[in-house]
Amino acid sequence: MAKKVVATLKTGDGRGFAKVIKMVKSPKTGAYSFKEQMVTTEEVKDFFKK
Repeated sequence: MAKKVVATLKTGDGRGFAKVIKMVKSPKTGAYSFKEQMVTTEEVKDFFKK
């Protein structure tokens, strides 16, 4: 099943998307958590500026 997903991302509409992962620090505990999101390639820089 993984091969189908990878093939779809390379050939179909998935080509214009990127998975971004950002590390966010909790103001309460000070621990870090990760925020994952699928965004278009044009919105990658805007995602990290927030």
